[in-house]
Amino acid sequence: MALIVQKFGGSSVGDADKIKHVAKRVIETQKAGNQVVVVVSAMGDTTDELLDLANSVAEDPYKSPRELDMLLTSGERISMSLLAIAINALGAKSQSFTGSQAGIVTDSVHGNARIAEVTPERIRESVDAGNIAIVAGFQGFNRETKDITTLGRGGSDTTAVALAAGLDADLCEIYSDVDGVYTSDPRVIKGAKKLDAIDVESMLELAAAGAKILHIRAVEFARRHNVDLRVRSTFSTDPGTIVYSGKAGAGMEESVVSGVAIDKGQTKVMVIGIPDVPGKAAELFQLVADAGANIDMIVQNTPTGSDVTDRVSDIGFTCPKSETKKVAAALESAKASLGFRTVEIDEEIGKLSVVGAGMRTHSGVSATMFRALAEAGINIEMISTSEIRISVITSDDQVDAAARAVHTAFGLDSDVEAVVYAGTGR
Repeated sequence: MALIVQKFGGSSVGDADKIKHVAKRVIETQKAGNQVVVVVSAMGDTTDELLDLANSVAEDPYKSPRELDMLLTSGERISMSLLAIAINALGAKSQSFTGSQAGIVTDSVHGNARIAEVTPERIRESVDAGNIAIVAGFQGFNRETKDITTLGRGGSDTTAVALAAGLDADLCEIYSDVDGVYTSDPRVIKGAKKLDAIDVESMLELAAAGAKILHIRAVEFARRHNVDLRVRSTFSTDPGTIVYSGKAGAGMEESVVSGVAIDKGQTKVMVIGIPDVPGKAAELFQLVADAGANIDMIVQNTPTGSDVTDRVSDIGFTCPKSETKKVAAALESAKASLGFRTVEIDEEIGKLSVVGAGMRTHSGVSATMFRALAEAGINIEMISTSEIRISVITSDDQVDAAARAVHTAFGLDSDVEAVVYAGTGR
Protein backbone atom coordinates (compact mmCIF):
# COMPACT_ATOMS: atom_id res chain seq x y z
CA MET A 1 0.00 0.00 0.00
CA ALA A 2 1.51 3.32 -1.11
CA LEU A 3 1.29 6.55 0.88
CA ILE A 4 0.59 9.59 -1.27
CA VAL A 5 0.59 13.23 -0.18
CA GLN A 6 -1.58 15.49 -2.36
CA LYS A 7 -1.63 19.28 -2.24
CA PHE A 8 -4.49 21.36 -3.67
CA GLY A 9 -4.03 25.09 -4.21
CA GLY A 10 -6.48 27.92 -3.74
CA SER A 11 -7.92 27.75 -7.26
CA SER A 12 -8.57 24.01 -6.76
CA VAL A 13 -10.72 24.61 -3.65
CA GLY A 14 -12.10 27.99 -4.69
CA ASP A 15 -15.78 27.23 -4.03
CA ALA A 16 -18.13 24.50 -2.76
CA ASP A 17 -18.38 22.70 -6.12
CA LYS A 18 -14.60 22.59 -6.49
CA ILE A 19 -14.21 21.28 -2.95
CA LYS A 20 -16.67 18.47 -3.75
CA HIS A 21 -14.72 17.72 -6.93
CA VAL A 22 -11.47 17.49 -4.95
CA ALA A 23 -13.18 15.24 -2.39
CA LYS A 24 -14.12 12.79 -5.17
CA ARG A 25 -10.56 12.77 -6.56
CA VAL A 26 -9.08 12.16 -3.15
CA ILE A 27 -11.47 9.28 -2.46
CA GLU A 28 -10.60 7.75 -5.85
CA THR A 29 -6.92 7.79 -4.86
CA GLN A 30 -7.71 5.98 -1.62
CA LYS A 31 -9.94 3.43 -3.38
CA ALA A 32 -7.02 2.65 -5.70
CA GLY A 33 -5.30 1.12 -2.65
CA ASN A 34 -3.38 4.10 -1.28
CA GLN A 35 -3.13 5.85 2.04
CA VAL A 36 -3.79 9.55 1.40
CA VAL A 37 -2.73 12.76 3.12
CA VAL A 38 -4.08 16.00 1.63
CA VAL A 39 -2.69 19.50 2.14
CA VAL A 40 -4.93 22.45 1.22
CA SER A 41 -4.48 26.16 0.67
CA ALA A 42 -7.05 28.80 1.52
CA MET A 43 -10.03 29.05 -0.83
CA GLY A 44 -9.47 31.27 -3.87
CA ASP A 45 -8.47 34.79 -2.85
CA THR A 46 -9.21 34.29 0.87
CA THR A 47 -5.69 35.21 2.02
CA ASP A 48 -5.77 38.48 0.06
CA GLU A 49 -9.23 39.25 1.44
CA LEU A 50 -8.03 38.66 4.99
CA LEU A 51 -5.08 40.97 4.37
CA ASP A 52 -7.50 43.62 3.06
CA LEU A 53 -9.49 43.30 6.30
CA ALA A 54 -6.33 43.69 8.36
CA ASN A 55 -5.41 46.82 6.40
CA SER A 56 -8.89 48.21 6.98
CA VAL A 57 -8.51 48.08 10.77
CA ALA A 58 -4.84 49.13 11.01
CA GLU A 59 -2.57 51.38 8.99
CA ASP A 60 0.22 48.80 9.23
CA PRO A 61 -1.03 45.39 10.37
CA TYR A 62 2.50 43.97 9.95
CA LYS A 63 3.38 45.69 13.22
CA SER A 64 1.30 42.93 14.87
CA PRO A 65 2.92 39.89 13.20
CA ARG A 66 1.66 37.34 15.72
CA GLU A 67 -1.95 38.45 15.31
CA LEU A 68 -1.60 38.65 11.53
CA ASP A 69 -0.49 35.00 11.48
CA MET A 70 -3.46 34.06 13.66
CA LEU A 71 -5.72 35.79 11.13
CA LEU A 72 -4.19 34.43 7.93
CA THR A 73 -4.06 30.80 9.06
CA SER A 74 -7.84 30.79 9.41
CA GLY A 75 -8.18 30.55 5.62
CA GLU A 76 -6.53 27.13 5.46
CA ARG A 77 -8.50 25.91 8.47
CA ILE A 78 -11.73 26.72 6.61
CA SER A 79 -10.55 24.74 3.57
CA MET A 80 -9.38 21.70 5.54
CA SER A 81 -12.60 21.34 7.53
CA LEU A 82 -14.87 21.85 4.50
CA LEU A 83 -12.95 19.23 2.51
CA ALA A 84 -13.13 16.76 5.41
CA ILE A 85 -16.89 17.36 5.69
CA ALA A 86 -17.28 16.80 1.94
CA ILE A 87 -15.31 13.55 2.04
CA ASN A 88 -17.30 12.25 5.00
CA ALA A 89 -20.56 13.13 3.21
CA LEU A 90 -19.48 10.93 0.29
CA GLY A 91 -19.10 7.92 2.59
CA ALA A 92 -15.33 7.90 3.17
CA LYS A 93 -13.62 8.67 6.47
CA SER A 94 -11.64 11.87 6.94
CA GLN A 95 -10.06 13.92 9.71
CA SER A 96 -8.69 17.46 9.43
CA PHE A 97 -5.62 18.84 11.21
CA THR A 98 -4.06 22.26 11.63
CA GLY A 99 -0.36 22.65 10.92
CA SER A 100 0.48 22.39 14.61
CA GLN A 101 -1.67 19.26 15.04
CA ALA A 102 0.12 17.76 12.03
CA GLY A 103 3.50 18.32 13.70
CA ILE A 104 4.86 21.13 11.50
CA VAL A 105 7.42 22.69 13.87
CA THR A 106 8.98 26.00 12.77
CA ASP A 107 11.27 28.74 13.99
CA SER A 108 9.67 31.72 15.72
CA VAL A 109 9.62 34.10 12.71
CA HIS A 110 6.11 35.31 11.95
CA GLY A 111 5.10 35.72 8.32
CA ASN A 112 7.96 33.72 6.80
CA ALA A 113 8.81 30.91 9.20
CA ARG A 114 11.16 28.06 8.29
CA ILE A 115 10.32 24.45 9.06
CA ALA A 116 12.63 23.10 11.75
CA GLU A 117 11.12 19.66 12.30
CA VAL A 118 8.20 17.49 11.19
CA THR A 119 6.61 15.14 13.75
CA PRO A 120 3.53 13.73 11.96
CA GLU A 121 2.55 11.02 14.47
CA ARG A 122 -1.12 12.06 14.51
CA ILE A 123 -1.24 12.00 10.72
CA ARG A 124 0.28 8.53 10.63
CA GLU A 125 -2.21 7.27 13.22
CA SER A 126 -5.10 8.76 11.27
CA VAL A 127 -4.24 7.18 7.90
CA ASP A 128 -3.39 3.86 9.57
CA ALA A 129 -6.94 3.93 10.99
CA GLY A 130 -8.32 4.23 7.44
CA ASN A 131 -8.90 7.98 7.37
CA ILE A 132 -7.95 10.47 4.69
CA ALA A 133 -5.95 13.05 6.65
CA ILE A 134 -6.51 16.68 5.62
CA VAL A 135 -3.84 19.18 6.71
CA ALA A 136 -3.99 22.97 6.64
CA GLY A 137 -1.05 24.20 4.58
CA PHE A 138 1.04 27.35 5.00
CA GLN A 139 1.26 27.10 8.80
CA GLY A 140 3.08 25.55 11.75
CA PHE A 141 3.98 26.35 15.33
CA ASN A 142 7.02 27.20 17.42
CA ARG A 143 7.70 25.08 20.50
CA GLU A 144 9.35 27.84 22.54
CA THR A 145 6.75 30.57 21.99
CA LYS A 146 3.85 28.11 21.50
CA ASP A 147 2.60 30.48 18.80
CA ILE A 148 1.13 29.75 15.37
CA THR A 149 3.41 30.77 12.47
CA THR A 150 2.99 31.07 8.71
CA LEU A 151 5.48 29.88 6.07
CA GLY A 152 5.05 32.76 3.61
CA ARG A 153 3.26 32.81 0.26
CA GLY A 154 3.31 29.42 -1.45
CA GLY A 155 3.91 27.77 1.90
CA SER A 156 1.32 25.05 1.30
CA ASP A 157 3.65 23.50 -1.29
CA THR A 158 6.36 23.40 1.37
CA THR A 159 3.94 21.88 3.90
CA ALA A 160 3.13 19.07 1.47
CA VAL A 161 6.75 18.25 0.68
CA ALA A 162 7.72 18.41 4.37
CA LEU A 163 4.95 15.98 5.29
CA ALA A 164 5.93 13.67 2.42
CA ALA A 165 9.48 13.62 3.75
CA GLY A 166 8.38 13.18 7.37
CA LEU A 167 6.01 10.34 6.48
CA ASP A 168 8.45 8.74 4.01
CA ALA A 169 5.68 8.96 1.40
CA ASP A 170 5.98 7.23 -1.95
CA LEU A 171 4.98 10.35 -3.88
CA CYS A 172 3.98 13.98 -3.36
CA GLU A 173 1.46 15.31 -5.87
CA ILE A 174 1.04 19.06 -6.33
CA TYR A 175 -2.30 19.91 -7.96
CA SER A 176 -2.98 23.27 -9.61
CA ASP A 177 -4.87 24.58 -12.65
CA VAL A 178 -2.41 23.52 -15.36
CA ASP A 179 -1.53 20.00 -16.49
CA GLY A 180 2.07 20.04 -15.32
CA VAL A 181 5.37 21.87 -15.73
CA TYR A 182 5.60 23.61 -19.10
CA THR A 183 8.59 24.91 -21.03
CA SER A 184 7.27 28.40 -20.25
CA ASP A 185 4.21 30.09 -18.78
CA PRO A 186 1.32 28.96 -21.03
CA ARG A 187 -0.45 32.25 -20.31
CA VAL A 188 2.38 34.04 -22.13
CA ILE A 189 3.39 31.39 -24.67
CA LYS A 190 0.34 29.48 -25.90
CA GLY A 191 2.51 26.88 -27.60
CA ALA A 192 4.52 25.97 -24.51
CA LYS A 193 5.14 22.22 -24.21
CA LYS A 194 4.26 20.14 -21.17
CA LEU A 195 7.26 18.22 -19.85
CA ASP A 196 6.77 14.57 -18.92
CA ALA A 197 9.71 14.79 -16.50
CA ILE A 198 12.29 17.28 -15.25
CA ASP A 199 15.25 17.00 -12.89
CA VAL A 200 14.99 18.74 -9.55
CA GLU A 201 18.01 20.99 -10.22
CA SER A 202 16.38 22.46 -13.32
CA MET A 203 13.06 22.80 -11.49
CA LEU A 204 14.83 24.66 -8.68
CA GLU A 205 16.39 27.10 -11.14
CA LEU A 206 13.05 27.64 -12.92
CA ALA A 207 11.31 28.32 -9.60
CA ALA A 208 14.05 30.76 -8.59
CA ALA A 209 13.76 32.46 -11.99
CA GLY A 210 10.06 33.19 -11.56
CA ALA A 211 8.18 30.07 -12.73
CA LYS A 212 5.08 30.01 -10.50
CA ILE A 213 4.08 26.37 -10.80
CA LEU A 214 6.12 25.29 -7.74
CA HIS A 215 7.29 27.29 -4.75
CA ILE A 216 11.09 27.46 -4.53
CA ARG A 217 11.25 26.41 -0.87
CA ALA A 218 9.19 23.31 -1.66
CA VAL A 219 11.60 22.34 -4.44
CA GLU A 220 14.58 22.94 -2.13
CA PHE A 221 12.97 20.69 0.49
CA ALA A 222 12.28 18.00 -2.13
CA ARG A 223 15.89 18.06 -3.31
CA ARG A 224 17.28 17.93 0.23
CA HIS A 225 15.06 15.02 1.30
CA ASN A 226 14.87 13.14 -2.03
CA VAL A 227 11.11 13.56 -2.42
CA ASP A 228 9.76 12.91 -5.92
CA LEU A 229 7.03 15.34 -6.99
CA ARG A 230 4.25 15.00 -9.55
CA VAL A 231 2.76 18.26 -10.80
CA ARG A 232 -0.71 17.87 -12.34
CA SER A 233 -4.10 19.54 -12.74
CA THR A 234 -7.08 19.22 -10.43
CA PHE A 235 -9.36 19.58 -13.43
CA SER A 236 -8.06 16.86 -15.79
CA THR A 237 -6.77 13.29 -15.70
CA ASP A 238 -3.48 14.17 -17.39
CA PRO A 239 -0.60 12.38 -15.58
CA GLY A 240 1.31 15.67 -15.32
CA THR A 241 5.04 16.12 -14.85
CA ILE A 242 7.37 14.15 -12.58
CA VAL A 243 10.07 16.18 -10.83
CA TYR A 244 12.76 13.61 -10.09
CA SER A 245 14.88 13.91 -6.96
CA GLY A 246 17.85 11.70 -6.08
CA LYS A 247 18.30 8.22 -7.51
CA ALA A 248 14.87 7.95 -9.16
CA GLY A 249 15.87 10.25 -11.99
CA ALA A 250 19.49 9.17 -12.30
CA GLY A 251 18.93 7.51 -15.69
CA MET A 252 17.01 10.31 -17.40
CA GLU A 253 18.69 12.36 -20.10
CA GLU A 254 19.27 15.98 -19.17
CA SER A 255 17.63 18.49 -21.52
CA VAL A 256 19.88 21.19 -22.93
CA VAL A 257 17.08 23.68 -22.25
CA SER A 258 14.19 22.60 -20.01
CA GLY A 259 12.33 25.88 -19.94
CA VAL A 260 12.12 29.64 -20.21
CA ALA A 261 10.96 31.59 -17.14
CA ILE A 262 9.74 35.16 -16.72
CA ASP A 263 9.77 37.25 -13.54
CA LYS A 264 8.13 40.71 -13.48
CA GLY A 265 8.33 41.01 -9.72
CA GLN A 266 11.79 42.53 -9.38
CA THR A 267 13.32 46.00 -9.09
CA LYS A 268 16.70 47.16 -10.40
CA VAL A 269 18.69 49.32 -7.96
CA MET A 270 21.74 51.24 -9.21
CA VAL A 271 24.10 52.80 -6.66
CA ILE A 272 25.86 55.53 -8.65
CA GLY A 273 29.34 56.87 -7.90
CA ILE A 274 30.39 54.67 -4.98
CA PRO A 275 34.13 54.91 -4.10
CA ASP A 276 36.14 52.14 -5.76
CA VAL A 277 38.04 51.06 -2.66
CA PRO A 278 38.23 47.68 -0.90
CA GLY A 279 35.36 47.07 1.49
CA LYS A 280 32.73 49.40 -0.01
CA ALA A 281 30.85 46.62 -1.78
CA ALA A 282 30.88 44.62 1.47
CA GLU A 283 29.44 47.62 3.35
CA LEU A 284 26.76 48.10 0.69
CA PHE A 285 25.53 44.51 0.65
CA GLN A 286 25.72 44.17 4.43
CA LEU A 287 23.42 47.18 4.62
CA VAL A 288 20.97 45.52 2.22
CA ALA A 289 21.17 42.26 4.18
CA ASP A 290 20.49 44.07 7.45
CA ALA A 291 17.38 45.57 5.82
CA GLY A 292 16.14 41.99 5.29
CA ALA A 293 16.19 42.10 1.49
CA ASN A 294 17.11 39.28 -0.87
CA ILE A 295 19.45 40.11 -3.76
CA ASP A 296 19.30 38.27 -7.07
CA MET A 297 21.53 39.68 -9.81
CA ILE A 298 24.58 41.93 -9.27
CA VAL A 299 26.64 43.92 -11.77
CA GLN A 300 29.50 46.42 -11.26
CA ASN A 301 30.66 48.86 -13.91
CA THR A 302 34.29 49.55 -14.75
CA PRO A 303 35.70 52.17 -12.32
CA THR A 304 36.24 55.72 -13.60
CA GLY A 305 38.50 58.49 -12.30
CA SER A 306 41.87 60.07 -12.97
CA ASP A 307 43.75 58.33 -10.16
CA VAL A 308 43.29 55.73 -7.41
CA THR A 309 42.12 58.26 -4.80
CA ASP A 310 39.07 59.51 -6.70
CA ARG A 311 38.01 56.42 -8.64
CA VAL A 312 34.32 55.54 -8.42
CA SER A 313 32.10 52.84 -9.88
CA ASP A 314 28.40 52.02 -10.20
CA ILE A 315 26.99 48.89 -8.55
CA GLY A 316 23.62 47.53 -9.64
CA PHE A 317 21.51 44.73 -8.23
CA THR A 318 17.97 43.39 -8.36
CA CYS A 319 15.63 42.60 -5.48
CA PRO A 320 11.92 41.76 -5.10
CA LYS A 321 9.58 44.72 -5.67
CA SER A 322 8.07 44.13 -2.23
CA GLU A 323 11.43 45.00 -0.68
CA THR A 324 12.18 48.13 -2.73
CA LYS A 325 11.08 50.69 -0.14
CA LYS A 326 13.14 49.29 2.71
CA VAL A 327 16.21 48.93 0.47
CA ALA A 328 15.89 52.53 -0.75
CA ALA A 329 15.44 53.80 2.81
CA ALA A 330 18.45 51.85 4.07
CA LEU A 331 20.68 53.17 1.27
CA GLU A 332 19.61 56.79 1.74
CA SER A 333 20.26 56.56 5.49
CA ALA A 334 23.84 55.41 4.79
CA LYS A 335 24.60 57.74 1.88
CA ALA A 336 27.21 59.72 3.81
CA SER A 337 29.07 56.70 5.18
CA LEU A 338 29.07 54.82 1.88
CA GLY A 339 29.98 57.94 -0.06
CA PHE A 340 27.95 57.30 -3.21
CA ARG A 341 26.44 60.05 -5.35
CA THR A 342 22.86 58.85 -5.87
CA VAL A 343 20.54 55.85 -6.11
CA GLU A 344 18.47 55.06 -9.22
CA ILE A 345 15.51 52.69 -8.88
CA ASP A 346 13.73 51.08 -11.83
CA GLU A 347 10.65 48.96 -11.08
CA GLU A 348 9.68 48.57 -14.74
CA ILE A 349 11.95 45.63 -15.50
CA GLY A 350 11.49 41.96 -16.32
CA LYS A 351 13.83 39.01 -15.87
CA LEU A 352 14.09 36.32 -18.53
CA SER A 353 15.85 33.04 -17.71
CA VAL A 354 16.78 30.01 -19.79
CA VAL A 355 17.30 26.86 -17.72
CA GLY A 356 18.59 23.39 -18.55
CA ALA A 357 20.81 20.83 -16.84
CA GLY A 358 22.27 19.93 -20.24
CA MET A 359 23.97 23.34 -20.42
CA ARG A 360 26.84 21.78 -18.46
CA THR A 361 27.87 19.69 -21.45
CA HIS A 362 26.50 21.56 -24.50
CA SER A 363 28.05 24.62 -26.12
CA GLY A 364 26.25 27.34 -28.03
CA VAL A 365 23.38 27.99 -25.62
CA SER A 366 24.48 31.57 -24.94
CA ALA A 367 24.99 32.26 -28.64
CA THR A 368 21.50 30.97 -29.51
CA MET A 369 19.86 32.99 -26.73
CA PHE A 370 21.55 36.31 -27.46
CA ARG A 371 21.12 35.97 -31.22
CA ALA A 372 17.37 35.43 -30.71
CA LEU A 373 17.15 38.48 -28.45
CA ALA A 374 19.10 40.63 -30.91
CA GLU A 375 16.91 39.59 -33.85
CA ALA A 376 13.82 40.45 -31.78
CA GLY A 377 15.23 43.90 -30.98
CA ILE A 378 15.44 43.26 -27.23
CA ASN A 379 17.74 45.52 -25.22
CA ILE A 380 19.61 43.79 -22.37
CA GLU A 381 20.41 45.69 -19.17
CA MET A 382 21.99 43.00 -16.96
CA ILE A 383 23.25 39.42 -17.37
CA SER A 384 23.70 36.68 -14.78
CA THR A 385 24.62 33.00 -15.18
CA SER A 386 24.92 29.79 -13.22
CA GLU A 387 26.00 26.33 -14.35
CA ILE A 388 22.54 25.56 -15.74
CA ARG A 389 20.92 29.01 -16.13
CA ILE A 390 21.32 32.24 -18.09
CA SER A 391 19.27 35.25 -16.93
CA VAL A 392 18.93 38.72 -18.43
CA ILE A 393 17.14 41.87 -17.33
CA THR A 394 15.17 43.87 -19.88
CA SER A 395 12.23 46.29 -19.72
CA ASP A 396 8.97 44.79 -18.49
CA ASP A 397 7.19 45.71 -21.73
CA GLN A 398 9.72 43.67 -23.74
CA VAL A 399 10.14 40.58 -21.56
CA ASP A 400 7.13 38.65 -22.94
CA ALA A 401 8.32 39.15 -26.52
CA ALA A 402 11.82 38.18 -25.41
CA ALA A 403 10.50 34.95 -23.91
CA ARG A 404 8.61 34.05 -27.08
CA ALA A 405 11.68 34.68 -29.24
CA VAL A 406 13.98 32.59 -27.07
CA HIS A 407 11.39 29.81 -26.66
CA THR A 408 11.16 29.50 -30.44
CA ALA A 409 14.93 29.69 -30.93
CA PHE A 410 15.46 26.63 -28.73
CA GLY A 411 12.79 24.61 -30.53
CA LEU A 412 10.46 24.46 -27.53
CA ASP A 413 7.25 25.52 -29.34
CA SER A 414 4.38 23.06 -29.62
CA ASP A 415 1.61 22.90 -32.22
CA VAL A 416 -0.87 22.14 -29.41
CA GLU A 417 -2.09 25.08 -27.34
CA ALA A 418 -1.63 24.61 -23.60
CA VAL A 419 -4.77 24.49 -21.47
CA VAL A 420 -5.12 26.67 -18.37
CA TYR A 421 -8.22 25.67 -16.44
CA ALA A 422 -8.54 28.56 -13.95
CA GLY A 423 -6.76 30.97 -11.64
CA THR A 424 -3.09 31.84 -11.73
CA GLY A 425 -1.41 28.45 -11.84
CA ARG A 426 -0.78 28.15 -8.10
